[in-house]
Amino acid sequence: MPPRLGQLWEKLSDSMLISTGKILLIILVVLLGHVILNRIFAWLGRFMTHKMTRSNKQVVAGEIDKRVNTILGLSSTLAYLVLWAIGGVMILSEVGVNIGPIVTTAGVLGLAVSFGAQNFVRDLIGGVSLLIEDHIRVGDVAIINGVDGKVESINLRTTILRDLEGVVHVFHNGEIRSLANRSKEWSAVVFDIGVAYKEDLEQVMAVMKKTGTALRSDPDFGPLMLEVLEIFGVEQFADSAIIIKCRIKTQPARQWDVGREFRKRLKKAFDQSGIEIPYAHRSIDLTQK
Repeated sequence: MPPRLGQLWEKLSDSMLISTGKILLIILVVLLGHVILNRIFAWLGRFMTHKMTRSNKQVVAGEIDKRVNTILGLSSTLAYLVLWAIGGVMILSEVGVNIGPIVTTAGVLGLAVSFGAQNFVRDLIGGVSLLIEDHIRVGDVAIINGVDGKVESINLRTTILRDLEGVVHVFHNGEIRSLANRSKEWSAVVFDIGVAYKEDLEQVMAVMKKTGTALRSDPDFGPLMLEVLEIFGVEQFADSAIIIKCRIKTQPARQWDVGREFRKRLKKAFDQSGIEIPYAHRSIDLTQK
């Protein structure tokens, strides 16, 4: 190989080696930054949980964790995107790509695309609003646009809900028109108990109250109840029954467990006390005229 070509090859080799080393160093720094961010967000999670617990001692256990996990989930996703984007730009610059025109072009394209990306921006704003206003958190049971289920994740653009049948529903944050949270801070199960007109209502309410008190004392279901059974009184005179309305306040999203157990025990208590739960009767005349 001629001397000049050899010198040129050595310079190119040295340059490629240095460039490769810098690229590897950038990747290493980005990976290290990813690990450091993980540690920082883990520490932030513990710090925020501690602070919120001290300032909100009346909040039901688990509610603060939902809030913290939702905030950190969105924040960490954004931080990781920024970190890897910076690393990618530095690598492009190192391999000789002039990033100035790319940034300028990206800015122009971004301005042009923004006019056609209104839905995208709307979804981002909706996601930030959900985060700031704390309407729902990951783990809540909610009704979104008429669909009932458990919130599995809240992202910058979408919210994912899984219903009782296991079907996953994806909602764009900007398209959420109605939102009802079934499990924020506390929940409740409401009963409309029907008894026959002939029954003594004072006795009926006494049996209901006794059943609720026994459930409150149960080691399994008692901790799920925040208060004893509330009996509001006679709700209405139905066609075949007098309706008595009552309610039990429970831990978030545990109203269904408590409600099923209370109904089972109340049926047994009514049977033991001879209290009739009426049901509709139908008579069919098969005689021919």
